[in-house]
Parts: sequence; structure tokens; C-alpha cells
Amino acid sequence: MCASQSSFQTGNFIARPLGSVLGHFKWILIFLMLGSLGNPGPVWAGATLSIAAASDLKPALEEIIAGFRILHPQASFDVIYGSSGKFYTQIQQGAPFDLFFSADITLPRNLVAQGLAGGPVRPYAIGRLVIWSSVRNVSTWSLQNLVDPALGKIAMANPRHAPYGQRAEEALRAVGVWDAVLERLVLGENIAQTAQFAASGNATVGIIALSLALDPVMAGAGSYALIKPGLHAPLEQGFIITQQGVGKPLVQEFAVFMTSPQARDILGRFGFDLPAGSEASCEGGREGDHG
Repeated sequence: MCASQSSFQTGNFIARPLGSVLGHFKWILIFLMLGSLGNPGPVWAGATLSIAAASDLKPALEEIIAGFRILHPQASFDVIYGSSGKFYTQIQQGAPFDLFFSADITLPRNLVAQGLAGGPVRPYAIGRLVIWSSVRNVSTWSLQNLVDPALGKIAMANPRHAPYGQRAEEALRAVGVWDAVLERLVLGENIAQTAQFAASGNATVGIIALSLALDPVMAGAGSYALIKPGLHAPLEQGFIITQQGVGKPLVQEFAVFMTSPQARDILGRFGFDLPAGSEASCEGGREGDHG
């Protein structure tokens, strides 16, 4: 045997010729390549998750999705924000959403009862209402302050199809000022548009979601006062997997992630009270109403 082809031993160490080592390394590489071909990644790689979400959820949901994509970088999302009531009607008419996040838990419950959901309703948050303004310091205000005609326009979500608008009307009626402010109301199609009306100056004040008031842009542009939740029915929110989303692993993965401590913490930081059993909660705000 030629010396260049032989192995030699020094103590407990066996040295082999370079050609032999490279040969073994080549087969390891081939094995790894074949293994990767046999396991190309998650079964939902390349799939897109379609979400219809109430617009009050936008700041929190965008952060939740960003956290999910750190764990699952191949995940893709198509999210539309708007009025829960309008999404409800669209799903009844066959809109192709995988998940529906509603600011009024009654709507997904109705879809379940109608056989249009792919599973049970999952509560995820309880929303809060605030008075918000970019031109007045409203931090100590109550709804009674809105009676002053000199205040001008008041932005509010349309109560016909927006849960935050329905609860705002209930609160205004509860303190006896609904008739006094009715003629000065500017109605947004959803709570996000309502916030835009107030932020742009189209209205002096707005009755908006706390989650939007805590959005960094809004938080730096104005002040707010919490409206006592006892003045209106709870803004209990929930989501469902639709019939279209059933059987899609990506949908199931994200639904589970929505109940994770990370997602709950994000919801809490954006002012949502959380369902029982969650440690995160709405930070104490400025309670503005005493009626």
C-alpha cells in the first residue's frame, strides 16, 4: 500500500487521508440535500391567510402578525379592516375570508348559528370607548361636555353597522345628551374613519376606540378621556374561522397564536380588556364620565 493511501494512528487519534475525508463529506452533503427535498417546509408555505377585522383591532393586529411572522417567516397575510357589520353581511354572501375578527361578538355567534362558521367563536378582547380630541384638552371631560354647541362637530361611528357607534349611542343616551348632540354628529363608516375625522379637524372631538387613541400616531396628536363601560353594553369581541378557513394549517396556527401570552400582551398594551384567564389587561386610564 502506498503511504499516501494509508491511515496512521497517533495515540487515540486516527488520521485518514484527505481524499477519504472529502469523500465522506460529499455523501453527508448529498444526504442533507435529499432530506431537504423530502421535507420542503410547512405544508402552508406560500399560502395566504385572508382576514376580515374590525378596524379598532388594526394597531394591535399588525403587531401580532409581525410577531407571528418572526416564528413563521413564510406566512403571508391579506388583511382588510372595516366595519364588523359590513363584514358580517359579506360573509353571509360568501366573501372569501379565512378569519373574521368582530368588535361585536354577537355577529360571529350568529354566523355559527347559521352554519357559516368553521368552528366555535373565540373571545379575544373587550373594547373601550374614549372621548378624543387633537384641539382640546379633553383628559378630564365627560360626555356632558359635548352638549356645548360651541364645540362644533362630534365624530362617531355609524350605529347602523359599527359596534362602537352602537355603544357610543347607548352611552350618550344613558347620560341624557343624545338629543342635544344629534344634529352635530359626523358619522364614520367604521371606528377608524371616525378617528380620522377627529384627527383631521373635520370634527372637534371624536368618540373612538381606546385602542386607536393608544396608537403611537394618535397618542402623540391629542388627549382622551375614558367613557365608563357601565354606560353601554360591553364591547365584547370574538373571532371565528370561517368555512373557507377550515382545514388550512396556517389558519389553525394563527388562531392558536391569538391566544398566546405574546398576543394577549399586545392586546393589553393597546387598551383592550381581555377575557377571563388572561394576565394582561387595560391600563388604568382617565375615567371621564360619572353619569
